[in-house]
Amino acid sequence: MSRQYPDRDQIMTMSESFMHACVLGAAAELDLFSLLAAEPSTAAGVAERIGGDRRCTEVLLDALVALCLLDKTGGVYSLPVPLQPLLTEGGEETALPMILHRMNILRGWAQLAWTAKRGGPCPRPASVRGPEADRAAFVAAMHSASGPIADAVISRWGPPPFRHLLDVGGASGTWTLALLRAMPQAKATLFDLADAVEQARQRVAASDMGERIELVAGDFYQDELPGGVDLVWISAIVHQHSRRHNRELFAKAFRALDRGGRIAIRDAVMEPDHTAPLFGALFAINMIVNTESGGTFSFEELAEDLLAAGFHNPELAVKASDMTSIVVAAKP
Repeated sequence: MSRQYPDRDQIMTMSESFMHACVLGAAAELDLFSLLAAEPSTAAGVAERIGGDRRCTEVLLDALVALCLLDKTGGVYSLPVPLQPLLTEGGEETALPMILHRMNILRGWAQLAWTAKRGGPCPRPASVRGPEADRAAFVAAMHSASGPIADAVISRWGPPPFRHLLDVGGASGTWTLALLRAMPQAKATLFDLADAVEQARQRVAASDMGERIELVAGDFYQDELPGGVDLVWISAIVHQHSRRHNRELFAKAFRALDRGGRIAIRDAVMEPDHTAPLFGALFAINMIVNTESGGTFSFEELAEDLLAAGFHNPELAVKASDMTSIVVAAKP
């Protein structure tokens, strides 16, 4: 199949695409959208409220107007009503947590050339919001990305019957809830770090499934996984680690499972030469600039690592071009 190469204009567009992202991300980090949703203001008023420079704040606000992300009338800036559910906190449609998270990882992407030379991520500063807020944005972003698609992904897979799910690194509970909606008689244990469990506690409390879900704080790098389960769900985890670390995690999952139980891995799955799909190739870049050993893996690699951990019959149950492929295997 012939390849279509980009022309000069397309290459130039690639090189400037960071500009839009940085304007959007800076506004999110400075909380401009929430401020202007609550109360329209002049540039001087916004600068005073954020403790910023008036001239630079005005330039940023004007760029946001040019991008149709704000309105400006008589020198007063406001957040358009149709954008308020998307760019402020609290709503199920909000993109704000993912925007904040992408600004955090962008600082790593900007050092990609240095990463290629030094063999790992470069030190980078926290955002103006601070490291704790950056961590909270990461956990919330996982729901922002997964919430709109989780039910459809689980439906496409058609999970085998299970009675007790273990969601490893379950973050805010998005996939736990989706899997329990698909299996109304089952229960679940969500296992993650303490700060993620607190976000999950809030989301579970707002659902009607609280009695079916146990929340357990722990570190799967250090701790054994809770046992007595027949489905272990490992969602968007394996790309954060090396194959050696994944084998260790798969071995822990194997020990946690009852005989006949299954492991299911949701992630990007690459073709054997690692050049497709495009999403996965770019996400591998995201891993080298933001983790010490992460990457994206082919089905063949994941299958080999599952077999090494004791599992049988690995299968690519769902093949997708993004992070919704699902690999499954069984404990004999």
